[in-house]
Amino acid sequence: MSAYRFCRTDDIGLLVDALNRCWAPHFPDELPTTPASFKRSIRDLQVWCSSCMVAFSGSDPIGVLIGAKRPSGTLIHKIAVHPDHVRQGHGRHLLTSLGSKLAILGPPRMVAEVQETFVAARGLFSASGYAQETLLTDYVLHPVEPVEPDAPEGIGGFLIPVTVDDLAANGLLEEAQSSVCWERSVETLTARKDDLAGLAVASDERIEAYILYTPARGPHDAFGASWGGASEIMALRSLVEDGGARLQQLLAQLRARGVQTLRFPKVHPAEISKERLQTLGFSPAGVHLLYAARAQSA
Repeated sequence: MSAYRFCRTDDIGLLVDALNRCWAPHFPDELPTTPASFKRSIRDLQVWCSSCMVAFSGSDPIGVLIGAKRPSGTLIHKIAVHPDHVRQGHGRHLLTSLGSKLAILGPPRMVAEVQETFVAARGLFSASGYAQETLLTDYVLHPVEPVEPDAPEGIGGFLIPVTVDDLAANGLLEEAQSSVCWERSVETLTARKDDLAGLAVASDERIEAYILYTPARGPHDAFGASWGGASEIMALRSLVEDGGARLQQLLAQLRARGVQTLRFPKVHPAEISKERLQTLGFSPAGVHLLYAARAQSA
């Protein structure tokens, strides 16, 4: 007999166990979830235990849904069923139950950013009434020969260190939030501000381009996903039309400081064009599908 229940704040141990039993078999290259990494997702992504569910067979977790909630909507951060229990309706029941709850309590928008290779999850969302809104592309900038970090000819301004607080004080974070993935939203940038470094090109009047990034790290990111020892771009934006010259200046400066491989995950097509990224030297390295639905009572 299967059973399902929403979780509480004292269920972190249960959710960690459920993720390692149900999610990990589908993504064997990721590190196991720990209480520390789960608590980090609460801080950084606004995962709510009350928006998380576990499916049981007896006392064993056989399915898990991890939900993160913000005023703009709820993200289905992770959903998985143990390989021995797939195609029995557990995933759809988890989604439907959360949708019924959110139809009453809100927010009504529900989204998911699903790896293109996670075919089972793609089928689940499609069958559950979610519509594909767009593609989010992962990009990577591989090491190249060292380049001169000075400004290109005709580009004025000067390089300055910049922080999340600096950008927020200048009103530059909220302006860029309409089309970014959940993990690089202003809420996440604010939560992770002490972990991020930044550079900007500035004139006497304003910041003209900026980059926020994680310092180079080991083979996995803060949530266990494999990154191969690269730095991760958390924000990349130019506020002037210069053909990408100021962004190229920032990237060259990072290389001069020893940052080589850069990953730019889940880029929305409205955030920065693929043509601009290709001009900057980035190559596509994977795709996520953005699904969305409106919460409805079962």
